[in-house]
Amino acid sequence: MATLSISGISNEHFPQFEAIFREHYRLTYRTAYAVTGSAEDAEDVVQTIFLRLLRRGSPPDLKKNPGAYFYRAAVNLSLNAIRGRKRQTLALDQARFDVRPGVEESDSAEEIHRRLYEAVARLESGDAHILILRYAHNYSDAEIAKLLGVARTTIAVRLYRARARLRKLMGAATGDKP
Repeated sequence: MATLSISGISNEHFPQFEAIFREHYRLTYRTAYAVTGSAEDAEDVVQTIFLRLLRRGSPPDLKKNPGAYFYRAAVNLSLNAIRGRKRQTLALDQARFDVRPGVEESDSAEEIHRRLYEAVARLESGDAHILILRYAHNYSDAEIAKLLGVARTTIAVRLYRARARLRKLMGAATGDKP
């Protein structure tokens, strides 16, 4: 196998990198896209994850459960990207947010999705993980419980509460009363 070299980064210490990349790229990208709603942000998240992996080598979590490692990394970095995007938007155009309009029938699907992504980013990390696994990846409560190492009933309760919190956050974002 040829050695990959990017700006002085070499995978000689991590020879199986290419195989790991090929195996987990789709999951990582799909997760990042599901959270951010943006192909560009999803690509940035994937690149960041794999570049960090090249720089730092193979962490212990990667060896134990690579799918969970890449999923968790994609969700966390995607939520950070959404939060960063929101901070940047607020800093660039504070006046635009002085008056918040309610959701009207004329609101575009893109605007509603943006509000949804921002609301998900405001959830606790664990709740966001569960919602994304359930609705973006179509995992069952039992599959989520197995992946996260908790009881299925715990997942069901957390999912119920996360949906309620998400509805409340979406209502607050649109100016509706919860």
